[in-house]
Amino acid sequence: MFDSLIAAIDKVASMKLIYSDANQSSADPWDHLYRVVKPALALAPATFLNHLEDHQTANGVSQAVATYDSAPIFDWMMSLVPLQGISDQIASRYAEQHGGVTNAEIQAALSVPQRCTRLTSYWHFEACGYRRVDRTCAEPAHIDACTLPLPRLRKGSLNQAAYSLALFIRDVCDDDFVGWIDKRLAEADPGSGAPERGPRMREAVLSPLCEIYGIGPKLWAMMLADLLLGADQNRERWVTAGSWMIAVDSLVHNFLRRTGTLARFNAEHAFGPACTAPGGCAEIIEGLACRIDARAYNPDFPATFPRFVQAALWGFCAEAGWDICNGNRIDDRLGCHQRGCPAFEVCDRR
Repeated sequence: MFDSLIAAIDKVASMKLIYSDANQSSADPWDHLYRVVKPALALAPATFLNHLEDHQTANGVSQAVATYDSAPIFDWMMSLVPLQGISDQIASRYAEQHGGVTNAEIQAALSVPQRCTRLTSYWHFEACGYRRVDRTCAEPAHIDACTLPLPRLRKGSLNQAAYSLALFIRDVCDDDFVGWIDKRLAEADPGSGAPERGPRMREAVLSPLCEIYGIGPKLWAMMLADLLLGADQNRERWVTAGSWMIAVDSLVHNFLRRTGTLARFNAEHAFGPACTAPGGCAEIIEGLACRIDARAYNPDFPATFPRFVQAALWGFCAEAGWDICNGNRIDDRLGCHQRGCPAFEVCDRR
């Protein structure tokens, strides 16, 4: 396996990147990070954007964006929300057995008068508290007539997430999720060339969506990256904002820890919220992305492409990717002994 890794890396050995190997000090944490990440970048598919575009076309999202149809986008997002906190296989098996939830179902349920005031609007929908197992909620007098429990989702928080998202699209976006994104990005755009352009537009859509119940920031970053990068690559603001959507999972965090990156940046922390806090994993990945010209890997890429850097790290580590830097191959009590790893000689192997 490692022979094929080296061969793949050799194909991009002559690429000219902004952050060059020449005349760099190993004491520089950015130089060290670039050196340990370089193999992952070399192995990452240059067809990254094409894959996203094909996926969004196949699931109908691209057409929905073109026609400003929020319903298929909602259905696509709610097919991903149940994947939080559980293996994809278990979540998919449950959905096959019991079904999911669609925009049409929820809109039909909300079209009739509601006894529970929490279903009046997105702003009223707070602390619903529905639990599927116990069949309890914050308004027990109305639960028998409530439509929220009807979809047979795996747990009550998923029912709440579905209704919260549907109410957000209806009330905040005025049933036009695509138009809402367009408007938010346009209002946040400081103009071409502004160094803070990507992060500002990212936060303009990410921050309000993270207020929706039951959908965490990591999943929102993943979904928005796929949507903004893959649905319509002629929407320049979408591509710019999507390129800055970073989702740090335990694989990426542990890569930065094992390679000594976190220690070199004086940024040691446990996996969790600190990964996206100032000075955490996400900020370090963004900093590296700003020092690399991603067009060296594909001329159609944005020059600064944090999402690609993060995805490359995930692919380098994940069992479903190159399966190199992960807990299945490395006993962290002993450190890494994979001498065939293309980053072995430059890695701190903590």
